[in-house]
Amino acid sequence: MAIKCSKKKCSSHAIIYQRYSGLHLCEKHFIEDVEKKVKKEIRKQRAVERGDKIAVALSGGKDSSALLYMLKRFFHSRTDLDFIAIAVDEGIKGFRSITLRNAEKMAKELNVELFTFSFEREFGFTLDEIVSRKFEQAPCTFCGVLRRQIIETKAKELGATKVATAHNLDDEVQTILINYMRGDIERLGRLRGRREEFVPRIKPLRMVPEKEVALYALAAGIQIATIRGPYAELSFRFTVKRMLNELERRHPGTKYSLLRGYERLSEFLPKEQSKRKLLRCERCGAPSASRICKACEIVEMMRRDKAQNSPQRALSSQRELGVRCQ
Repeated sequence: MAIKCSKKKCSSHAIIYQRYSGLHLCEKHFIEDVEKKVKKEIRKQRAVERGDKIAVALSGGKDSSALLYMLKRFFHSRTDLDFIAIAVDEGIKGFRSITLRNAEKMAKELNVELFTFSFEREFGFTLDEIVSRKFEQAPCTFCGVLRRQIIETKAKELGATKVATAHNLDDEVQTILINYMRGDIERLGRLRGRREEFVPRIKPLRMVPEKEVALYALAAGIQIATIRGPYAELSFRFTVKRMLNELERRHPGTKYSLLRGYERLSEFLPKEQSKRKLLRCERCGAPSASRICKACEIVEMMRRDKAQNSPQRALSSQRELGVRCQ
């Protein structure tokens, strides 16, 4: 038997049961609920201000597609605002090409200019190549650093005043818990806001659970790819994600409680801006806590590894071995 929507005077069939709120919501009221959360977060973060040029990090997945759709829906009449999209091709065979097609389609439908950049063009190698080197770190560690570098650099070059990312409730709580578990107070402090050296980041979806973002995208008719990144399960984040999902299943509202707890605790964390002034990376000039930024460290590591394992080096080693054996 179909369950009716919990809203007063609504006789429509529910499409979702929010265990954390106890509400059954029909399609109309579910969309209203999601958009209310996003609008409230936009106001709270002062995410959109007069004259802004906002670069949306668009992967073509459900979250970033829903984010771009909502921003255009909410602010379609604001002639003082400009929205552009930035997509990053990490070089994951059989995965990224699919989501990038979705990104191109979405940007075209919403009349948003899309700028696509790649690891290969910017750094000289792909994520697949990094993975093939079998480094100790998980692929997502490298990917996150390099993606952030491209989005930050290109957003500045394109004149963006803010970068909008599609981090949802699950993403935020995972990051908080990961940093708790690592005892990384500095990174916990960074979640409250970026330093003035960087383009400000906004996260309009941070109060919407991942599953609700996906359902919103379906209800809004947004075409999404169900394919998942092949390296995601190798990360520590994936382990934390599964743990949080199990806690949420057993104790509805856990994710919201963790986020609210962090927000109360964050009042006592040292402000990021009060820390020592950042240096400039000696290689690329980007703001960095050390002489060489993390992205350039990865580039150098890949260059060294390629040099050590190049055919010329292998042939040279074989010749040296032959000389020694004679």
